[in-house]
Formats: sequence, structure tokens, C-alpha cells
Amino acid sequence: MTEGLKWTVNEVPKSQDAYLDLMSEENVKKANEFHKSFPQYTVTPLQKLSSLAQYLGVKNIYCKDESYRFGLNAFKVLGGSYAMGRYIAKELGRDISELPYNVLSSDKLREEFGQATFFTATDGNHGRGVAWAAKRLGQKAVVRMPKGTTKTRFDNIAKEGATVTIEEVNYDDCVRMAAAEAAKTEHGIMVQDTAWEGYEEIPSWIMQGYGTMVLEADEQMRADGIQPTHVFVQAGVGSLAGAVVGYFANKYKENPPVMVVCEASAADCLYRSAEAKTGGLVNVTGDLQTIMAGLACGEGNTIGWDILKNHVTVFASCPDWMSAKATRIYANPLPGDPHIISGESGSVPLGLCYTALNDEDAKDLKEALKLDENSNILVISTEGDTDPVRYREIVWDGLYGTEESLSK
Repeated sequence: MTEGLKWTVNEVPKSQDAYLDLMSEENVKKANEFHKSFPQYTVTPLQKLSSLAQYLGVKNIYCKDESYRFGLNAFKVLGGSYAMGRYIAKELGRDISELPYNVLSSDKLREEFGQATFFTATDGNHGRGVAWAAKRLGQKAVVRMPKGTTKTRFDNIAKEGATVTIEEVNYDDCVRMAAAEAAKTEHGIMVQDTAWEGYEEIPSWIMQGYGTMVLEADEQMRADGIQPTHVFVQAGVGSLAGAVVGYFANKYKENPPVMVVCEASAADCLYRSAEAKTGGLVNVTGDLQTIMAGLACGEGNTIGWDILKNHVTVFASCPDWMSAKATRIYANPLPGDPHIISGESGSVPLGLCYTALNDEDAKDLKEALKLDENSNILVISTEGDTDPVRYREIVWDGLYGTEESLSK
């Protein structure tokens, strides 16, 4: 059943690929060394779904499970923390390798650097990561959240000591609001993974921070003797997707995996940009209503888009039921497979993968992706149950079940 699914093979004209080197193995390893200096750092699990792979007729399905990241239930802290570290290092004229966690969090560093206020806009996970890192580094954080934000996500940020509000505008307008406030604040810095003309350095650091996650996943798969043939990754503004795709495009230049980008259909700016085939970005406006709150972004990251249009095979616009179905699959695994808690924005790559392999009317997608019995698939689960009430509604009550979606 593919009701509401839209997808397109990438035929966008290629650019000079000027940003690909941002995600070189050397740059990603530098970010990873920074993260390793945090006392909270552990490598998150790469879950092997052998029974599901057998059921769907492929060789392997691996899930990078970010619900364990730094105790924050999502991957986002990797980007915000690294960007904050890079910013402080630049201000002090030092290399980030000289500023591990114990130095950055020290009183001596505070005396040398002073105190900055890091501004950001978020649906939840990114802002929580920025607030968490700011608190531990003795800095300030101001977080603006879009309308419709849940109390749980608001509270998780507030308890980290940030100044946080829910505004009556969508995510992209929250970004503009936070950027304007940062510009008017002494020692105010915008920390956002959305890049635009004139604001590209910090988003590039955030993407490199996300690289820690994909570096781990690659090393974990290689320890299993596996190189991925397919990578399914979700996109909001496209920073995570650009980081994942950029890493693999660098690492396996001669034989890169087939790379697939999944978006929420209510905020599918990258899919629309790919469909337009002009090379430019097509924005999506309005309230961007979707259960995939982390993907409710209507304006793409210019750096991420440049990487994606050069290296992605398929862009997909995914309905909410596809995410909900995958959340239930993770929560109710086949015998022998691990139980994974994957939130609404975390589960959509598996939802698309499952649909392509299982549904009769998705055969053309399966063929376009060259999925077969030799496929080694990596899916990214970016978050756990960051909204526990919504998670229970999906898993317990069948919210956005397929029957429901057909009647809408």
C-alpha cells in the first residue's frame, strides 16, 4: 500500500561538488575525537535486523539507533556541541583539537573566552542538544520553538537552563526570529543547521558533528565485514542527509552505496527541488503539519542540497502513516530481532525501505533502487520516543494506521 507516497529518481544537473570535502573522513574523524572527549560519549548501537531482512528478501538490514546518544534520546547534540566548540576555538585562535571537553568546560576557559549566548530554533531535539551543551560549557542558550510543539519537548529544553519559548509561527520563521535576535545581542551566536547565503560556516560544522554518527555506523558495519549497498536517511533541512551522503560519497568514491532521502510529505522541499530539476531549492510554506516534527522544515540547507543533488539516487516524499508503521515494526520485531524505540522522525527510512521491498505497487521503486537478495541496507533511526505520548498513541492505539490513512 503506497497511498500518498511520491518519489523521483534524481536527475538534477550536477554542480562542481564544492562542499563534498566538508564530510571527508579526515574532517569527520576530527569531530569524532572532539565527541570522544565528552564523559557522556559512548558509541550508539548498530542494530542488526536479520529476521526482517530475511522476511523482506535482502541480505542485511542494519539500524543505527540514536535513542542512546548522550542520554538525550536523539542524535542532534552531535552537531550543536561540535559547532559551539568550533566557534569558541575560532574566537580564541586555536584548533578544536586543543579544546577537548575538560578544557572547554573549565573555569580557565570561561575566563579566557567569556560567555556567549547561543540562539537556535528547533522542533525539539536540536534545541535540547544546544541547551545541554551550553549548560555544560558554561554558556547561555536561547531557543525558539514553532507552534504545535509538545510540552514534553519544551520541558526537556527548559530543564537544561535555556531560555525557551513556543512561538505562533512555523519552524522556518522561528529560524529567522532567532537569527534576528542573535544579530542584536552582544556576543550572540546563531547555531542552526539551516544554511543560507552568508551563513554557512556554522551549519558546515554542525554537519561535520553529525558525521560522528555515520563514522560509527560505517566502522560497525565494517567490523561485521559489510559495506552498505543502500543507505536510507531522513531529511528536514537536509543537513543530516548531506552529512550521511557526503561521508559515504567520500569514503566509497569508487563504489558508493545507493542513497535514498526520505522527507515528510508536508515538508518535502528536497523532493520538490529534485522534481523541478533546475538545480535550485524549492521551498515549502505553511504550517507543515506532520507527525514527523523533526522533519517539519520547508526550506533546505544550501550546503546539504549541493551534496545531495550530486550523490542521491532517489528523493521520496513520505506520508505520516509510513513513519508510524515503521515505528510499530521497530517496537514489535520479528523473532530474534532487537526491540528498537524509534520516534516519528526516526522511523521513516525503515518505512520507505519496507514499502519498497514489501508492497506490490512499489515494485518500480524497488527496481529503481536496485534492491535485491544481495542488498546490505543501512537505515538511520535519529531519535527515540522524544514525545512519549505520541509514541504510545502510535504503538498502542494504532495512530496513523494504514486503514486510517486510506480514509483521509
